[in-house]
Amino acid sequence: MKRIKVKELMVPLKGYATVPREATLREAVLALEKAQMTLDPSQHKHRAILVLDESGKVVSKITMKNILVALEPNYGKVEGMDVLERSGFSPDLIKDMLEDCVLWAEPAQFFCERAAKLKVSDFIQTPAEGEYIDDNASLGEAIHQLVVSPFHSLLVSSGDEVVGILRLSDVFTKICDIIKGD
Repeated sequence: MKRIKVKELMVPLKGYATVPREATLREAVLALEKAQMTLDPSQHKHRAILVLDESGKVVSKITMKNILVALEPNYGKVEGMDVLERSGFSPDLIKDMLEDCVLWAEPAQFFCERAAKLKVSDFIQTPAEGEYIDDNASLGEAIHQLVVSPFHSLLVSSGDEVVGILRLSDVFTKICDIIKGD
């Protein structure tokens, strides 16, 4: 595991969906779709969009979950969401929250309009320290970081610059290949 490096498994920045920080959410979704159309059918689809600043450097990452939360403005009114994400919840609690917080009650057109107006810069967050991994880190280190963190992908850095993204799906595929003897 120490001989296989993150840079061998990562998707380089040029091969991933990116948008400028001032793009709309709709533009981000379209960029994701466009990037996925260029993929070889045997490759895993991208499940995030990298956000670039004016100089082309990665400043954030938008996940599918981020998009869903950004589309429903009432999530901002839900108290204790961070605790719920960590501890889990019952199906009854989910139903109660849906009704009490009036989540996902708007017609689909509302979400289309929101996506066209909402700027990526309005909801992105600075990546956490644990969301980065060095391009020379070992596969073992990457696996451990993915297992103990809540992230499904890591931003791969070389020095102080993001050069790609390491996805859990690619790491898992590599481990399966090793198990099969490929």
